[in-house]
Parts: sequence; structure tokens; C-alpha cells
Amino acid sequence: MNGAPGLHLSGKARIGDVPLFGPLTLDVPAGRWTCLLGASGIGKSTILRLFAGIGSGVDFEGVAGATDGASLEGRCALMAQSDLLLPWLATVDNVMLGARLRGETPDRARAMAILARAGLADHAAKRPAALSGGQRQRAALARTLFEERPVVLLDEPFSALDALTRARMQDLAAELLQGRTVLHVTHDAAEAARLGEALLLMTGAGIEETAPPDSPVPRAFDAPQTLALQGALMRRLMAIGAPA
Repeated sequence: MNGAPGLHLSGKARIGDVPLFGPLTLDVPAGRWTCLLGASGIGKSTILRLFAGIGSGVDFEGVAGATDGASLEGRCALMAQSDLLLPWLATVDNVMLGARLRGETPDRARAMAILARAGLADHAAKRPAALSGGQRQRAALARTLFEERPVVLLDEPFSALDALTRARMQDLAAELLQGRTVLHVTHDAAEAARLGEALLLMTGAGIEETAPPDSPVPRAFDAPQTLALQGALMRRLMAIGAPA
């Protein structure tokens, strides 16, 4: 997507007197899908919130923003781990919520088209309480895709889905977010191996980069290069998480 900037963060963060991460430097290439892996509690979600401008409660010393120097306000969409669907709104209205809050007239037909591709066309009029956990996560993904922002921040966006639905939603997201700058936090080495055009591993010592295959995403889940990358990522994650 033209105009999609890269992202850069350098600095350190803490919550109260407890260090969270850093000092570290993280660079996310423009217009590509970057997967960020690492142990739970190391600060990956905090990095997403800092880029989104909602890092309240975290003491951050450093810089975090777009590489073009312009503000990220209004240019990024965040899909958090929690679906954050408003319980009194129908699914389709939750998808269009951002446009309504901005005082825009939402494109209902496009919202319905995205819901249909997410397998939720028959659930568009339902409220969140009537949806399963996986359906709610797909609705949250549909809302994120509906926003059409040049920068997209994803926090475990497929974690509540069964294997088949997960693969289908990965394919859909990869198609609709092509050319955008995506920073995707995941614990799933297989997911990163399918989707990552850049692969970053966050450790207590900083950021490590792993080179992905020179092949378009989403990669076939059973392709030898995908499986080899999945294995390499998993071995590195296990080595980092091994008991002292």
C-alpha cells in the first residue's frame, strides 16, 4: 500500500519499579508483514500499545513511531487480545464502530462483505453474547480489516480459532493487508512461518532477526521451507525458554 510507513522503536520500559524490556531497538519494514515472537510477559503487547499511542501505565524512555516522521494517529488499527466488542451492538455494527465514532457514514455493504469472507454473514445481526469465542475473534478481525489503515497492529489475532479456521483467516488477512505495514505479535511458530515477511524474536537481551524464505505469504503450511522455518523458530524459542 502506497504511504504505509515503517515503524521504529528504541528505548526501555518499566511498570513502576519493575523493568519490562530494554534497552532495545526494533525496526518494522514498511509495507510488509512482520511477526514478533517471544516469551509471555516480555513486553510484546506493550510495544503494540506504544505504537498505538495507548501505553498508559507504562514508563517508557525512548522513541516509538513511524519512520516517515509523521504521527501514527489516525493511521493505525490495533486488534488487541481481547475482542473489545460492544455488547449492545450487533456484530456488523461492531465492525463499523470506528467509522461511526469518527462521524463518518460507514460502508455497510463492505462490512457485510468482510463478515461474509470471515464466515460470519449469518451472524451479522447477533450481539456478541450470542457468538462463540472464535466467532467473536473473527468479528474483531473483521473490524480491524474494515478500518483499512496503512499500519495494522495485531495481538494474537488467531489464537481462539481451530486449526482450519485459523488457516483460512490467515489467508484472508494476508490478502486484505497486502502492502500494509503489519506488526503481528504471536506465540505460534507455525503461524509466523506462514505469514512472516520479517521475523523478529524478542528476548531479554533485545531483538533477534531470522531471515524468512524468499517466497510470498501466506506460505503453504506443509511446504518444506515453511516446516523448516517453523522448526528453526521453535528450537530458538525453546532454547530461550529453557530453565537455567
